[in-house]
Amino acid sequence: MNTLRVGKIRQRLHAKDVALFGTVAKRRWPGAEPVLPRLSRSANHGLLWFGIGAGIWALGGVRGRRAAVRGVASLALASATVNTLAKGAVRRARPLMDDVPIIRHLPHQPVTSSFPSGHSASAAAFATGVAMESRGWGAALAPVAASVAFSRVYTGVHFPSDVLVGAALGVGAAYAVRGLVPSRSQLPAPARPRADAPALPEGKGLTVVVNPSSGAQPQLIDPVRQLRTALPQARVVVYEPEAGPLPDVLAEAAKSAAESGGALGVCGGDGTVNAAAECALRFDVPLAVLPGGTFNHFAADLGADTIPVACAAVEAGSAVRADVGRVRAATGADGRFPEHRTVGPDAQEPHYFLNTFSIGVYPELVRIREHWSPRVGGPPAAVIAVLQVLRTTRPLRAKVNGRARSIWLLFAGNGAYRSLGMAPARRHDLSDGLLDVRIAHGGRFARTRLLATAVAGGLARTRLYASARPRRLLITDLPEGTSMAYDGEVVPAPSSLLIDKLDEALTVYRPVAD
Repeated sequence: MNTLRVGKIRQRLHAKDVALFGTVAKRRWPGAEPVLPRLSRSANHGLLWFGIGAGIWALGGVRGRRAAVRGVASLALASATVNTLAKGAVRRARPLMDDVPIIRHLPHQPVTSSFPSGHSASAAAFATGVAMESRGWGAALAPVAASVAFSRVYTGVHFPSDVLVGAALGVGAAYAVRGLVPSRSQLPAPARPRADAPALPEGKGLTVVVNPSSGAQPQLIDPVRQLRTALPQARVVVYEPEAGPLPDVLAEAAKSAAESGGALGVCGGDGTVNAAAECALRFDVPLAVLPGGTFNHFAADLGADTIPVACAAVEAGSAVRADVGRVRAATGADGRFPEHRTVGPDAQEPHYFLNTFSIGVYPELVRIREHWSPRVGGPPAAVIAVLQVLRTTRPLRAKVNGRARSIWLLFAGNGAYRSLGMAPARRHDLSDGLLDVRIAHGGRFARTRLLATAVAGGLARTRLYASARPRRLLITDLPEGTSMAYDGEVVPAPSSLLIDKLDEALTVYRPVAD
């Protein structure tokens, strides 16, 4: 009885499925005939979505890059699930094409199982994954994804139920990826504790310095136009080299903000933000960080990954206190840490970092990349730099907290980073008082062994890699000519240096969590 009932239900659903397919096939759609078949073909093998993902990556800023990666990851999972499991489990013949006009037919008819629709799964997965990181991009993609799904019925290669189930599997794949890698909306609010900062309606009292030369990250809308639209009463200064060194321009803007009781704003990459933070510390004014460079790591960790979002925080007066990393030349010769090592009165001015400090291969990589970038462009220059570093660079020898080490790379982050293997990914707390220290040691076949263990996910168990989260770090006996990098800037390193933090020293505007 139950078997008969289930069989009748299946027959009725199939009959309605076929009837709906026939309705679509017989109906005239003049506006769709030149568009939908081409759109359906463009989505073969995910090429349409990979192309859109590349565009979002290039034009969407930090949030766009996260959205593109999540969309592609969701698509990959959906495609693998549908094409290897679902189609193999359910064998269903393709619809008959008798009622479908020839003009709609695809040049190459698919021969795999009709159920479920792989194109629909990929479209739904990509659009849903993107929407989880960026509602704006997700809303823009929704009609395209729906059109691709409908085109599979329109061209006669799928029944409506194939499309609906495929789309549901695609959405499920996007949520499965989110379960493995939480989206920004699921993560705890970055940075604490709350700080008092003036609310500046329409930006009144805010002086923003825009550095248009901060990298080459294209944006859909000119950042200056966005600023003047969102904060019409803010003073916007577009930096030009003829006006003098950038730190001087930022210092003048910070001094003006201090005198008026306002705030300093900066629009640029990490190096520009670093220079602005030093000025904000010197004049004790709040800092508003607006992303506008190739890399905007501090802005992203703060949650201010778009200019409108950062402007809203300024108007609301929403701010937090953040730690600032500090690097000082150390004096003394005993190498003990920290009581018997001091910072001499004649030492050079300290360097500050909001993101990371490093010695080893990374400063050399940055130097080579910047050398080639004006000649061949950013991405090719990065490839050249990596190849040259791997071929020519050697580990350096130094003492870390009094212990001699062979160092391939030493990284110190301003706060604890969540990671993917050895690489730092992002921070959730910008005022934890800790340094995130990671050391890749040199040794026999160190490059090959580190790469192999990183691929295998075993970095935490290898002696070639060490990590700790101290409050201070002493590095001594650095070879002459060693370079150090902080927030993307490369400078000569002293022979001995002390790295510590200024706890909760910087007041910075942070968007209210959704």
